[in-house]
Amino acid sequence: MAKEFFPLPTDLPVPLDDGAAAHLTGLALPEIVLPSTDGSSVNLGGLPGRWVIYVYPRTGLPGVDLPEGWDAMPGARGCTPQSCGFRDHFAELAALGAGVFGLSSQTTDYQRELRDRLHLPFELLSDVTLQLEAAVGLPTFDVAGMHLFKRLTLIVDDGRVAKVFYPVFPPDRNAEEVLLWLRQNA
Repeated sequence: MAKEFFPLPTDLPVPLDDGAAAHLTGLALPEIVLPSTDGSSVNLGGLPGRWVIYVYPRTGLPGVDLPEGWDAMPGARGCTPQSCGFRDHFAELAALGAGVFGLSSQTTDYQRELRDRLHLPFELLSDVTLQLEAAVGLPTFDVAGMHLFKRLTLIVDDGRVAKVFYPVFPPDRNAEEVLLWLRQNA
């Protein structure tokens, strides 16, 4: 499938590992129920099997400017390319027995527009109140009056975090990194 996103700037700052996700490996996800773009609710702690959950700050809308200084913030830019990467590798992920969810603090309606526009074959989960920050300490940052998740990807086996990719850079290659890990840890 063709990539339908603008290329990432070549001078994006590389995020550094600040240790904010080091505690997540081995953690059992709590019984937090989040709304999904298909209208269902998903209990993170009750997910059976293997799941890839990529957590991203926010996606933009066509024709709407990104927050001031977005490109200069390490790890901020690249949510749409990251989502397209998981879309483009979805069949390979499924063949390895992994389901996929994207997760952000944006509303379900906002996420549904993205899912439909990018033809994502998986659902997005909305955590508007950042329950995962409070419950498990997912890393966050503040910009333009918004409190957002930092980008990371979790591999979850039967509700327990088996692997954390953090920081994720470059975001458009994250799905490939996840595929490599899944192949090595089938």
